[in-house]
Amino acid sequence: MRQRNIYLIILAFVVIGPLVQPQVLVTEMLIFGIVAVASNIMIGYTGMLSFGQAMFFGIGAYVAGLLLKAGMPLIIAMPAGILFVLVLSIAVGSICVPRTGLYFICLTFAFNQMFYFIAYSWTDLTGGEDGLAGIPRPSLLDDPVSFYVFVTVVFLACIVAMKHIVDSPLGLIFQTIRENPERAAAVGYDVKLYKWISFTIASTFTGLAGTVYAMLYYIVPIDQIHWLKSGDFIFMTLLGGTGNFFGPIIGAIAYIWMYDTFALFWGRWLLIMGVVFVIVVIYLRGGIVELMSKINDKFQRSQGAP
Repeated sequence: MRQRNIYLIILAFVVIGPLVQPQVLVTEMLIFGIVAVASNIMIGYTGMLSFGQAMFFGIGAYVAGLLLKAGMPLIIAMPAGILFVLVLSIAVGSICVPRTGLYFICLTFAFNQMFYFIAYSWTDLTGGEDGLAGIPRPSLLDDPVSFYVFVTVVFLACIVAMKHIVDSPLGLIFQTIRENPERAAAVGYDVKLYKWISFTIASTFTGLAGTVYAMLYYIVPIDQIHWLKSGDFIFMTLLGGTGNFFGPIIGAIAYIWMYDTFALFWGRWLLIMGVVFVIVVIYLRGGIVELMSKINDKFQRSQGAP
């Protein structure tokens, strides 16, 4: 299935989604859609698997939430949260990115849990296990419709920006490194530098999504910075399909929908998610997008049959 068709499906969902699903749920889908695409810049385009992205998501949410609670306007709180995550991702990336494979994964996991422990223990600032509650929205965004419009604008702006990045020469370098880092180094690319850039870009957009999430439920739950949330981000990305830029958005929408639906009917709903993940890994390496393409191809062949 062509990327343009998937893009049109996503746009249609943005418009129709709030009419068929709870508006707050669709808003959450768009926020995590940003995170999933950002994760794909690392996983699908650069070949890096990080278990530390929840750290950037949670910290972006905490910084923005704390500033909003302190009475700062959104025009200051959001950029401050994004800037904080940018600086942190540069620092963390400088330590993690020079390592590869399992060592990179373990380091990102370790940093994530270190910041989770800080958030859990620093109760006076973060609320500890109760989360950071009482985060206000600006008066212009306090209405659910206006907040949804705001999130939609942020979502579309982020998607356009990340699409521009992956379609640029920088994106082609990322893909070259993913396919063959040794050859990329042989032709003159600084592999560690470009991996660092990929890590920083993905983490910064993830933190941006976190600053928006802080206003969604007026609270930043402590589990939003736990490493298991990083696993959710990876699942969303793989579920949608890493071979297509827009695939992870489909994955985020599907994951949030399954989470909301299955949890209502069965306490052990995570077993269903596990089965879905196994099916995707074994039979649908291209995720939901691959399944959609197969269905579309089969339909077109049947239409063309005599």
